[in-house]
Amino acid sequence: MRHNYKGRKLGTDFSHTKAMKRSLVAALLYNDRIKTIESRAKEIRPEVDRIITWAKKGDLHSRRLAIARLGGDKELVREIFEKVEQGLFADRNGGYTRIMKLGPRKGDGAPMVIMELCTEPVKKKAKKTAEPKKAAKVEEPKAEEIIDVEAEEVVEAEEVVEEAAEATEAVEEAAEEAAEEVAEAVEEAAEEAEKAE
Repeated sequence: MRHNYKGRKLGTDFSHTKAMKRSLVAALLYNDRIKTIESRAKEIRPEVDRIITWAKKGDLHSRRLAIARLGGDKELVREIFEKVEQGLFADRNGGYTRIMKLGPRKGDGAPMVIMELCTEPVKKKAKKTAEPKKAAKVEEPKAEEIIDVEAEEVVEAEEVVEEAAEATEAVEEAAEEAAEEVAEAVEEAAEEAEKAE
């Protein structure tokens, strides 16, 4: 029975699962990137984070815990602790791994992923301040300025109306002159027609 055994079974017995997780963690820490199944990657993520946290502590007890967790690989533990001492994960408080999905495997359709260590520095978000909001407010014009602007617009509108009235009068005068000329021409044509008869 599986009394008090935490985590996924991963389709094998307990000893095989434990050995597989240990080898995957060692491969990830050694190569900084591995390609595996999604469930295995999610299962080893807390193990990797725990080992890096021990490396951040850097004391002898943490080093011995890491050696025991990685199956006695002292050289790998020494390399990890040296990288962390040089400031590899100094600005991170967790989340040392990244999982990127690749899609299903061709043979059995298992979801494949690439798991890698996040070695780039963390970009800190800019804190929002209340000052830009105050500066962003547009000053509302005073009532006197609004009245002055409206008075100017009224004067301009009156000038436009006067110009339109003058143009209308000129058009009406031209139409009257044209009508008189047409009437005279009709009369002359009528007179010539009478003479011709």
